[in-house]
Amino acid sequence: FSRKQHQLFKAVEVSCCVKYFLFGFNIIFWLLGAAFLGIGLWAWTEKGVLSNMASITDLGGFDPVWLFIVVGGVMFILGFAGCIGALRENTLLLKFFSVFLGLIFFLELTAGILTFVFKDWIKDQLNFFINNNVKAYRDDIDLQNLIDFTQEYWSCCGAHGPNDWNLNIYFNCTEFNPSRERCGVPFSCCVKDPAEDVLNTQCGYDVRLQGELDQQKYIHTKGCVGQFERWLQDNLIIVAGVFVGIALLQIFGICLAQNLVSDVKAVKANW
Repeated sequence: FSRKQHQLFKAVEVSCCVKYFLFGFNIIFWLLGAAFLGIGLWAWTEKGVLSNMASITDLGGFDPVWLFIVVGGVMFILGFAGCIGALRENTLLLKFFSVFLGLIFFLELTAGILTFVFKDWIKDQLNFFINNNVKAYRDDIDLQNLIDFTQEYWSCCGAHGPNDWNLNIYFNCTEFNPSRERCGVPFSCCVKDPAEDVLNTQCGYDVRLQGELDQQKYIHTKGCVGQFERWLQDNLIIVAGVFVGIALLQIFGICLAQNLVSDVKAVKANW
């Protein structure tokens, strides 16, 4: 090379800072995806989803395990593509990473707008979803844990109140119900006693045979739909901040990938 050609070649070299920053960004993304995917696959094999397909179908095809598998799988693939693309300066993989990340960002933005526009419909769907889970509370261990977590976290019981548990064959108050849990609620509806070290899983037995004022001493009587709305209102800034932070990280990742693609193309153009 002449001195002029050497200076021109150096001027368009690939930025090591961008390259390895993008690589590190995607390593974290890839490891998080692997963790989500591992948890999902472990839970899937542990409970034998395929042998219990009927109960999943009864719940509209939703199972929390699939959420972990799908989210983890997408993160794993994108993180892997971004890592290899940055390390090998592969423009095809970098474009795949940035296009898919852009598509996910667009879908999240669309979902946010639709959530605001159709908030009443979403409220109805949340109510329908909780009631469906109430009906199938004993049929799927993951959904049982999900509804227990929801009721404990938001200090609520049922979609609109404890009487929603009449939808479940074990907890309903029909005269001919032989279940010991008849007219009761799950332990996750119970008001926690700070003095109790051991969880009393029978604390909700027969509680709905009492009047509403008496029920309030032992269980939460507010519905989870209302409590969720109240929680959103109280934590609106935090929730909005989390979503904005995720969006900015995605935009940052897309910008890094596109910047590296431009650098690689500029170097190749000078070969």
